[in-house]
Amino acid sequence: MGTDSKKQKGAALVWWLVGLVAVAGLLLAVWIWIMMSWSYSSGERAGWVQKLSKKGWLCKTWEGEMAMVSLPGSMPEKFLFTVWDDATADKINNVIGRRVSLYYEEHIILPTTCFGETRHFVKAVKVIEAEPAPLDVPLDPGAAGAPPRAAPAPVSPAPAPGEQKPQ
Repeated sequence: MGTDSKKQKGAALVWWLVGLVAVAGLLLAVWIWIMMSWSYSSGERAGWVQKLSKKGWLCKTWEGEMAMVSLPGSMPEKFLFTVWDDATADKINNVIGRRVSLYYEEHIILPTTCFGETRHFVKAVKVIEAEPAPLDVPLDPGAAGAPPRAAPAPVSPAPAPGEQKPQ
């Protein structure tokens, strides 16, 4: 009788652990569903999409980068974003290099990067300027590959005091 009681206690412990894991899994699934259904913030950002690539070991998501410039000549701010929808990713790929507006939703406290590497999930894209951005980037005159500067015009020396300037 002693061994039957030990078997029952062992089986009860196993079922208790299985139940605990099932409840934890259910709570995690509910948490993920809530975080994916509710967005912390949403809005639009405008700029030039520089990069969009499909990344991930197991969970493949589209990860992108957009340059936003507030004032000409200022350093661009990078907006990192994730795209789940392949159709939206195709639209973004077709407008790389043009000024666009991306509509996004921000989802916070996701338990893993399997949903995306960023918190910003792009839902739609709109072209602002139909023409591609100019690729004419001025280089630093001293940088390698910069066009040579024209030599300055020769300057004649100033006459010494008391001398007249030759005509």
